[in-house]
Parts: sequence; structure tokens; C-alpha cells
Amino acid sequence: MDDDRTVRLAPHEAALLRGGPRAAVTVAVVDLYLRGALDCGPPGTVRALASEPGAAAVPLPALAETVRGCLRQPFAVRRLTRHTDVRLAVALMRIPLAEAGLLRYPLLGPTRAARRRVRDLQEAHPLPTGRRGLTADDRLLAVALHDVAALRVLLPRFALRAGLIERVEVADKGLLKHSPPGRGSGSGGGMAYYCGGGGGGGGGD
Repeated sequence: MDDDRTVRLAPHEAALLRGGPRAAVTVAVVDLYLRGALDCGPPGTVRALASEPGAAAVPLPALAETVRGCLRQPFAVRRLTRHTDVRLAVALMRIPLAEAGLLRYPLLGPTRAARRRVRDLQEAHPLPTGRRGLTADDRLLAVALHDVAALRVLLPRFALRAGLIERVEVADKGLLKHSPPGRGSGSGGGMAYYCGGGGGGGGGD
């Protein structure tokens, strides 16, 4: 029986209920990027950025902390979900959600209560049409609830370079037509991006 006890969902938890572990890991990656703790590596990868000397430690959700620990070297986002440490972090995330009646045993799929909760959140927080006026928390929740559609609107360049979305998914937005010369590689107009180096992303996509 579904039990919709009053559980306040964090963005990565809402993403897990909506789209499974891959969606939760995507939110963790975006969270780190918006905090300036992560940036792109070679095309299709991300890497953690070292904290500035003397900077106060920033509390991170357990999944984001685990993902950051896996990114001391550039790592493909599509592989993160299969990383042993990330799989354990996701499993630990599932325990309180299952106890709250939002995941069902034994396969831990979302319950009716979970699907209803996600729908209610999506209705309360519809897909933004742009970044104006949105905080980092607003953008993170939008990605948790609307996935690729939110990435295309809010963080298109980072999402493309990090491998969170495919090149074809942003081509119709005209982003690639306006890329500076010299970014292409090979024939057929293929694009190879690198946005590593320097300070944190900070969401300035």
C-alpha cells in the first residue's frame, strides 16, 4: 500500500523517483557545477575542481559528495551511474524513500504515491522558459523535474560539453551555428568541445 507520508524531497531524490539512478546522477553533476565544484573535461567528461585555499567546506548531499570523489580525473557522466561508489550512494538514498512508501520492494520502482508526488512537483514548478530570475536552487529543481528539457533551456552549453545531452538535441536551438571558428574537428561538421581549466562553472552557462 502506498504511504505518502510527509517526505520533503530533495532535487536528487525527486530525480531518482522520476527517472532512476541516471537522472539522480545528472542532478548531482549539475549541483556540483552550479556550486563551482565541477567543470567539463575532455569532450563528454566532467572533472572536479580543487577547492580554493582557505575556502570553507560546502555541505553537499551524499550523492553529490560521492560523485565529486569519483571525479579527481575526467570521467564520462554516462559511466558514473555504474561506478561502484555511486551505486552504493544511490542504494543508500533509496532506503528512506522505500521506508516512506515512495519505492516498492523488491525492485524499488516508484510507487503510485511517488509518481503523484513528482507530478505535483512538476505542476507546481513548470519547465522554465529561460534563466532570468532563477536561483541555482530553482535551476537544479527544474533539471530534477524536467531532465533534458530543462538542461536545454538552462544549461545548454555545459550539458552538451559534459555529455548530459546529445549534440542533436541542441542543434535546433541554433547553439552550434554560432560557435566560434576552430571548434570543429574532423569532417561532417562534428564538434569537439573542451571547457576545462580555470575556475568553477558556477552556472554561468
